[in-house]
Amino acid sequence: MRTFTAKTIEEALELAVGELGVESASELVYKVVEEKKGLFKKVATIEVIEPIDEANYAVEYLTTVIKAFDINPTITAEIKEGMIFIDVDSDHNSILIGKNGRTLQALTEITKLAAAVRFEKRVHLLVDINNYKEGRYRKVVSMAKNVAKEVQRTKVEAKLDPMPADERRRVHNALTKFSNIKTESVGNGHRRQIIIKYVD
Repeated sequence: MRTFTAKTIEEALELAVGELGVESASELVYKVVEEKKGLFKKVATIEVIEPIDEANYAVEYLTTVIKAFDINPTITAEIKEGMIFIDVDSDHNSILIGKNGRTLQALTEITKLAAAVRFEKRVHLLVDINNYKEGRYRKVVSMAKNVAKEVQRTKVEAKLDPMPADERRRVHNALTKFSNIKTESVGNGHRRQIIIKYVD
């Protein structure tokens, strides 16, 4: 996080915009650290949160959590299009992934929650372990395409097993080009799932 100080909050934001190379102050995530309006002196300090701050915190937090299982991970982070992609590798990847990726999903959710509390905002991040998620995406998309073809043939809607948001997103995107097919997410929390429907 970087701090910027000026006479007013507006001027501090202008400094931040200039130094961080963004288009306008609306793109900044910041909080006011200090604001004094005296008779002879005015001062305002803001603290600007950058994506790299969120990524570094997520890596640090996740490292602490995994080490609590007596596992020493290697964790790296990459920021692409506003999303933080965190890759984990260790000698115990299968334990960290868990059955059907449930432990991995839990690690993602708890890291998101910790980052949201720390930065007081929603943080978009995805945790993967040794490219498990990419393999999982291929599997669920392939399955969904087969189900969609069956729905096209029979005109009878089908409901997929519950899956996390990132996997549902891949399925929705994969089926957008299927003719006469509409997808819809239903349910709440971990029970949220996709219905594949036939439409004329």
